[in-house]
Amino acid sequence: MSVSRCGGGGGGGSGARPARSVQGRDWRVCMTNCPTLIVMVGLPARGKTYISKKLTRYLNWIGVPTKEFNVGQYRRDLVKTYKSFEFFLPDNEEGLKIRKQCALAALNDVRRYLCEENGHVAVFDATNTTRERRETIYKFGEENGYKTFFVESVCVDPEVIAANIVQVKLGSPDYVDCGSDEAAEDFMKRIECYKNSYETLDENLDKDLSYIKIMDVGRSYLVNRVMDHIQSRIVYYLMNIHVTPRSIYLCRHGESELNLKGRIGGDTGLSHRGKKFAKSLAQFINEQNSKDLKVWTSQMKRTIQTAEALGVPYEQWKVLNEIDAGVCEEMTYEEIQEHYPLEFALRDQDKYRYRYPKGESYEDLVQRLEPVIMELERQENVLVICHQAVMRCLLAYFLDKPAGNYICLNMENFHLGQSVTISSNHYFMCILNEQEKCCSS
Repeated sequence: MSVSRCGGGGGGGSGARPARSVQGRDWRVCMTNCPTLIVMVGLPARGKTYISKKLTRYLNWIGVPTKEFNVGQYRRDLVKTYKSFEFFLPDNEEGLKIRKQCALAALNDVRRYLCEENGHVAVFDATNTTRERRETIYKFGEENGYKTFFVESVCVDPEVIAANIVQVKLGSPDYVDCGSDEAAEDFMKRIECYKNSYETLDENLDKDLSYIKIMDVGRSYLVNRVMDHIQSRIVYYLMNIHVTPRSIYLCRHGESELNLKGRIGGDTGLSHRGKKFAKSLAQFINEQNSKDLKVWTSQMKRTIQTAEALGVPYEQWKVLNEIDAGVCEEMTYEEIQEHYPLEFALRDQDKYRYRYPKGESYEDLVQRLEPVIMELERQENVLVICHQAVMRCLLAYFLDKPAGNYICLNMENFHLGQSVTISSNHYFMCILNEQEKCCSS
């Protein structure tokens, strides 16, 4: 396997801007000279899988191909029926053999993904609670030319642990046929199976490793030997996320005067129908009774006027402005095709990476919106009133899709976006249609 992944690019920056081409080459953000292996560490019910999934989602969204490898799922695929915690007892030789087999299978898939499928980051999600196991994985990374970064989640707060157990036992396939109390008791015993052999990452013994240690889901952090730009971004992201239940509302502004004329961009106010929508939005938000709701808008008139109908304070973000169409601002698509036929064709062939002359691409927009994602992860209840392209990118993040997958989402009647309950990973989409009626989908 070749260690170089970027064709000579530097270790920290994003790759050079690709030439405009219609050849269909898969251009991707390239921020590492060699692949990164992220290794989760921690007892069961410490939020490792939650962290793994969120981190994978974030990295894919910013354009770094990432995949999660959950060893527990490998075990469930191999052992179809889970019986009890006894499978995890340290003296259960058959259980140990199966668990080792599953870990090796997952690592083989990691190698295949990073070597053969052009992956950049693999997240190895397992307990990895012993120094011996972590040393084995580290050597695996060295042998294959990977940079290895450990992420340990430590919880001593009984309330946090209890909440995690409730989430695990309610959602885990292991306990589909178990009663609530029976599942909780078995899971507690499973945790005990790991405790005696658990060796946490140590400032002295593990001083040469790259890692972040997260205490009580963000109460404090210990960061050691961050080696490159991608690890730095991982650390920054992990220091912003939390698990507090909350709702995020994504909302497209009401119809604007330029929307009526089929023109893109610009900075006009709301049409008559747009103002009616703003009133309906205010009614909907009032019905949600969201505590301490923050309202964010762009700096453009149509989002500000939509927010003003709520009658509450709001905060303007320049980074939430609509994608900059450059010389094509306030033109119809027919006019663009007539005056800039080459640009029109290039945009059709690669809408995500196409950049308007003197304007932006969707790829640029994703980079611009990254601070918004970071701040949304830190906040609790938030209503974001934004624009079509911006909402497409934000929706892609929350629906766990690469941003490029959502650039063609039809947003014409998609005014009231979606409420996301982060704690339960439940997505509820509410669309306010032309008749200003709320319908779920």
